[in-house]
Parts: sequence; C-alpha cells; structure tokens
Amino acid sequence: MQTFLSDHLRNTTEGREADRILRSCVHCGFCTATCPTYRLLGDERDSPRGRIYLIKGLLEGKEASDTTLLHLDRCLTCLSCETHCPSGVEYGHLLEIGRRHIEAEVKRPLLDRLCRRLLRLVLPYRRRFTLVLRAGQLVRPFLPVRLKKMVPPRVPSVRPIAPRHERRMILFAGCVQPALSPGTNRAASVILDRLTIGAVTVRGETCCGAIDYHMAEPAAARKFITENIEHWWPLIEAGVEAIVTTASGCGAMIKEYGYILREDPRYRDKAKKISSLTRDISEIVAGPALARLESLIQPRIGRLAFHNPCTLQHGQRLADSTETLLRRLGFELSVVPDSHLCCGSAGVYSLLQPELSARLQAGKIRALLSGGPEMIATANIGCQMHLQQATDVPVRHWIEIVEEACR
Repeated sequence: MQTFLSDHLRNTTEGREADRILRSCVHCGFCTATCPTYRLLGDERDSPRGRIYLIKGLLEGKEASDTTLLHLDRCLTCLSCETHCPSGVEYGHLLEIGRRHIEAEVKRPLLDRLCRRLLRLVLPYRRRFTLVLRAGQLVRPFLPVRLKKMVPPRVPSVRPIAPRHERRMILFAGCVQPALSPGTNRAASVILDRLTIGAVTVRGETCCGAIDYHMAEPAAARKFITENIEHWWPLIEAGVEAIVTTASGCGAMIKEYGYILREDPRYRDKAKKISSLTRDISEIVAGPALARLESLIQPRIGRLAFHNPCTLQHGQRLADSTETLLRRLGFELSVVPDSHLCCGSAGVYSLLQPELSARLQAGKIRALLSGGPEMIATANIGCQMHLQQATDVPVRHWIEIVEEACR
C-alpha cells in the first residue's frame, strides 16, 4: 500500500510506525470475512480493510469527519482480523494511532463526552467501582428488568489464600473483578497452591490501563502502567517468576506494556521484562504441572460450553489452549460454532455501542447454547458479565470450575 503521510507526521515515531503497518497491507480482504461488525452491517467502512483506508486518509491529511469517528468507534478491537491476516498487518496498533488522531480532531457530542468521562472516572478505580456497584445492588430489586440484568447480584467477598511456597507469582487483581467475581482469583490462588506456587497479591497495583488506552487516552493509560511497574518491580527483582492474570483482557494489555513504552528510556526495559513475564492462568496450569492436577480432578458437572474471549485467542494468541486443558482434565466440551467471533462485550463497547453489542451477544449466546451445555465457561470478567445478562445458564470463569472439581 502506497502512503503519503502528512509532513508534520511523517518523521515522528508514531508516523513511522503507522507507515510501516499501512505498507504491510495488501488489500486482500481476508479480514472482512472474520470481522464481526462487517458481518453484521455489510459496510466496507466497518471492516478492518475499510478502517485502514479511513486511518490512512486521516494520517495523510484528509479532513477528519464524524463519519470516520463513527466507523472507528464501531470497531470492537477484537483482533480477529490480525489472527486471520496472511500479511501480518498489526491492525490493533494502527487503530490506536487512528483513534488518537481522530479524537484530537473531531469533537464528540456533549453526552458522548460525559459518558466516556464517567466511565474513565469509575471503572479503572477499584474502590470507586465497588461503591457504584454496591449502590446498584442495593436498588437492584426495584429496577426494570432490562437494568436489573445489567447489575449482577452481590457475591460474598473472599481473598486469595496466602502464599506458602518458595515459588512465587504475582496474581493480578484488576479493577472490576474483585467486586464482581472475587471467587475467580481465590480459585486461581488455590490451584496455584496445589501446584506448589504461592500467589502474591500486590497492594497498590492499579488498573492495567486498557480502559484508558483503548479510549484514546494514552497519558492516563501510561500513568496506570508505570504505577504497576513501580509496584511489581521490587518483587520481580526478588525472584517472582511471573505475573498471572485471570482476566484475559488485562493479560493482553500487560503483554503490550513493552510495546507501549518502547520509546520511554526510563521504563522501556522494565516494561519489556514485565510483558515477557506475564502469563494467562491457562499458561501456568497447562505447563508441566498439569499431570499433577489430572490426578486431583473429578468433574462434577456435565457438558461445558467454552467461550474463548477475543483477548485470549486473538490478543494473546492462545487460541485452543484452554479447551485442550479442560479436555485433558476430564471435562466434556460442546462444539461452539463461529467461536472466533466476538461476544460484543469488548471492554466498554457494550456500554458505548449497545445496539451492535446486543446483536453480537445474541449470536454468541445462540452458538454457546447450541450444544446443550449445563454451564458456560470463559476466561474474562467482561465477557462473563455480558453473557450472563442474556442467559439463565450459569456463566463462570473456568478456573473456578476446575478448583471446585479439585475439592
């Protein structure tokens, strides 16, 4: 793809990166077949190829418009296109560059700006989010059905068990999961303990930065990222083996720290090291210690449907790892059609694009229930809450299901 980036951008770090990515695209169109929004809307501008052209025009100095903003907003950032691209186009990195530029050039409507600001003020902050959630749970019995489904019932608080082994790994808590599903990290700490690994919780760690980063607020995201690095680094120097995540969205983001801070002389080496140490919980369980778990597991439920989050299969490129793990542990998994497609949660997407999100949610639920499962398992808290709103079949993190089968 030929590029003619504007003069003020051409020789910048961001401009050179955008130029490199744009030139790797060969217009083949493989991405359109795997793009959820293109499949729904049939508009080329709502496909990765179409958005690449929109971003190219934006960076070449063409007038930014509300239309360009609309089509970039509609992208889920699911990265299914990256998984299926034969040319290896780094669409996700290009999209973030495009979003930062359109955000600076097009003023959003007041209500949209207020909504985004509110989300950024609440979701990444664990205490604030918990307070808002608890208030919603108090009035939940009196809410209309539609709103009631959006507020999950309160779950009793539990904490990960204290580490008692020489081997140590940091267990990342995240910002919303401790309030929404505290049992997830508790279960992860129990499983790690069974594998003679101590799960270390770090006081002071913050949001992974994904919410701000994907909402074109890089400075706010970097603040979260560097705070986490400062809190984790002494433990890494003391010999912690890995940073373990149970929310695949957080894991995908932390694995990007090295890329995001690649030009930062103070943090780039530390960020690169942290990214290299970050592991989804499935990567730890699926290792050599899996045989130890196999002898302890006795599945107590029937068929499971596994929802593979985009951040796990496309973001972290762990396509079938969890399904393989669950089958080895004796669980029966149903076949899920079109498992590569997004469920519509996508961070804050379900709140900012509710109509498209609901259509994707309905399609994903149909696919998950087609095999008649007793339970739906997933690997990301956002997907878990989003899917549970649309079905009475329990939706849980797979590590909780495995931990219960170990008891």
